Amino acid sequence: MQLGLLCIMVSKRDKYKRFISFGSAVVLLAALSGSFAFIWYRYYSDTIVLPYYRRGNWVLIGIYALLVWLFFKAYGGFKIGYLKKTDMLYSQMISMVCVNVVGYFMVSLIGRDFMRVSPFLLLTAVDFAFIFVWTLVTAKLYFMIYPPRKLIIIYGSHQAASLVLKMSQRVDKYMICESVSVNEEPEKIRELINKYEGVIICDLPAESRNDYLKYCFENSIRAYIAPKISDIIIRGADDIRLFDTPLLLCRNYGLDFEQRLVKRIFDIVFASIGLVVSMPFMLLPAIAIKLYDGGPVFFRQKRLTIDGKEFEVYKFRSMIVDAEKAGVPMLASENDPRITPVGAFLRRTRLDELPQLLNILKGDMSIVGPRPERPELTDEYEKDMPEFSFRLKVKAGLTGYAQVTGVYDTTPYDKLKMDLMYIENYSMRLDLQIILMTLKTMLFPGKTNEASEELILHGGQSNKGKEDK
Repeated sequence: MQLGLLCIMVSKRDKYKRFISFGSAVVLLAALSGSFAFIWYRYYSDTIVLPYYRRGNWVLIGIYALLVWLFFKAYGGFKIGYLKKTDMLYSQMISMVCVNVVGYFMVSLIGRDFMRVSPFLLLTAVDFAFIFVWTLVTAKLYFMIYPPRKLIIIYGSHQAASLVLKMSQRVDKYMICESVSVNEEPEKIRELINKYEGVIICDLPAESRNDYLKYCFENSIRAYIAPKISDIIIRGADDIRLFDTPLLLCRNYGLDFEQRLVKRIFDIVFASIGLVVSMPFMLLPAIAIKLYDGGPVFFRQKRLTIDGKEFEVYKFRSMIVDAEKAGVPMLASENDPRITPVGAFLRRTRLDELPQLLNILKGDMSIVGPRPERPELTDEYEKDMPEFSFRLKVKAGLTGYAQVTGVYDTTPYDKLKMDLMYIENYSMRLDLQIILMTLKTMLFPGKTNEASEELILHGGQSNKGKEDK
């Protein structure tokens, strides 16, 4: 009876969640588009050579609204209740800067000249004010209607503690009220599950996990599951049917020929443009590195790419000369004393990776993919994670899903899972979204242990790959 009432209450409350999110997004979109309309009519519409009439103005405002929607979708600017308020603001600010830059060039193209910039600067300031007020007001209202969910966690080992720690940083969304070991009696665990709005299933043996997942499905109880490698592979499977028997087809060969061809063409075009645009940004770090200690500007190192092929990766040197005198590979930590002051800035802003555009043109790397790892460290990881080589089914990348969703001290196993999620869910749209998110990471680099929502959803597993067996 208690479970039934709880499910009905939660169902009624969740019924309007998407409607509320959609309504609040429409309000913001209308406000931002209205601001652009005012700027257009006030400063530009009558100054162009051939002024637009009514429908032309409406089309232009519609295109601006579409740009806002596309950039906000890419950066998660409408995800009220999903991202932290600060992440929402960062996403929206970057989105509006991108939209207004594109909007300015669009207006200049229509006017056949470089139009006044000051109205767009004013528009950007007004947009920032709108999104600041919108984020604060809607977040407050949203969490008044949808307070944190009361959850119970079922754990199979001490590794679940890391997931609890990450979720505890989102007290606005999750309230972990109780924990129970999978070794307890199943009846007792089911009774505890019935008291809460959701259950976190973390690091359980396959049979027990399936039993509790089915129980949650049967009783319409929300379940959060920390995935294993095998789960991620299955998520990328195709649904097929053999007569009257459904099957899941896991192709397991990475990208197909068409995907590789399109991705390679995109890499060549993007890297070529990127090299031309980034030349000034590459010259300044080179001078700073040389002036700091007189050592070499570039750093080259053997890394692995698709099918385990070795290549030399290019980077701006961010550490002292002879950082590995002993010849033993050492992972860099966040406050590593070997990192120079210039190198710390380059790492924080990701500018040390720019020379890898040359690797991309050579065909060793792609714009987006798993970050290339050293052969020695790969061998070490594979001792505990035999699945670590799975990430070599695609080319190594300049940026990747693990880099835009993880943090500095994300475990190798969690990074592996995020890389596999990228491979199994690859699309050109996903590549473009990761590239846009990389820009956000460069401008607003995350701090260690400051877990984002994406990291919470995919984290919390042991760094041992053997548990999948």
